[in-house]
Amino acid sequence: MPDDDLDRRFNELAAQISVEERRRASRAAHAEWAALPRNRRRRRWRITALVAVVAVAATGGLVTYRPELLEGAVTAFSERLAGTADRDDPSAGPLPGETAGPVPEETTPVSVDPVKVSPFEGSPAMDYPDGADGLVMPPAKAMGGLSEEDVAAALKRAKDLLKASNLDRRVLFKAGHKPFSRLLDPEEREWFLKNLDRRKPRKGDFNTRYWLTSFAPGTAEPVTDVIKVNGRTKLSPLKDGRRTGVRIKVNYLFVYAVQRPGRPYTAMRVVAHNAGEMAAYRENGRLVIWVRNWNGDGTAGARCDVDDGFVHPSYEDSPEDREVAKATGAPIDPYDLEESEQEGCRLTTGT
Repeated sequence: MPDDDLDRRFNELAAQISVEERRRASRAAHAEWAALPRNRRRRRWRITALVAVVAVAATGGLVTYRPELLEGAVTAFSERLAGTADRDDPSAGPLPGETAGPVPEETTPVSVDPVKVSPFEGSPAMDYPDGADGLVMPPAKAMGGLSEEDVAAALKRAKDLLKASNLDRRVLFKAGHKPFSRLLDPEEREWFLKNLDRRKPRKGDFNTRYWLTSFAPGTAEPVTDVIKVNGRTKLSPLKDGRRTGVRIKVNYLFVYAVQRPGRPYTAMRVVAHNAGEMAAYRENGRLVIWVRNWNGDGTAGARCDVDDGFVHPSYEDSPEDREVAKATGAPIDPYDLEESEQEGCRLTTGT
């Protein structure tokens, strides 16, 4: 980077923020966000949601959170400090660039490592496990007429389905489905594929894209490789008519840091709530693992007025959402694992 560009960048960023201000901002951010209303929508099979402007508190008020801005500010400081650490000390002498002779070999410039800011800092997600580490299954045990091995297989399938529907990059950012659909029972897979991305599903069916967290093509790219995960899985006996086996209920939050492609200043968080249920039982000697409901409790930070099964992030500069004015009820916390029973576009606190 040319020196004049570095000087300009340093001066602009140094005037806005310091490391200590950033630390104070992080501590105050969560309290500030709680006062900001956001919006979220619930459909029969999945909630979609609106607006998740990520902000940090700074001197003089709130500023939109821009990871590259904060990291750039500290990086700029690091680069400058290497040559100016002793600038105010008269005994330090002139800077190396101002001397007539070479820098002595034993002289080592002061080096300050950049302080990287997590896009999850200031939110509950900061303390969540990363990725699949947050998908903790209960111990397998014989139940409902199934052996311990059968139950273990069902729990593994549940974890694999969660990873495929909410963590796989092909599903998240490339509108894929195979990582998920190949895990379904063959009969259920056929139904799933027939209704995938269908604008007018058959009566009694729905667009099965809602079972996947897929960002609409061209609307988002990840800010970081990290996805934060928090939740639980419950295992219980199943008795459904003549069938007996186990019921597996999943309840997980997946927190993504995304931005418009190529536009880091739009960085925001999106929180997807996967509340779902599976059944496992023996039928004609075969272990059947059947998904009854999936990804069923909404996504905070996505538009309410698009009904195509994809997540459309609502960035700060997005057009007005037509459903927002219809949103009713008290704001809800997108980090709350309790399932919502209300339908429609919902207000949320900040993500």
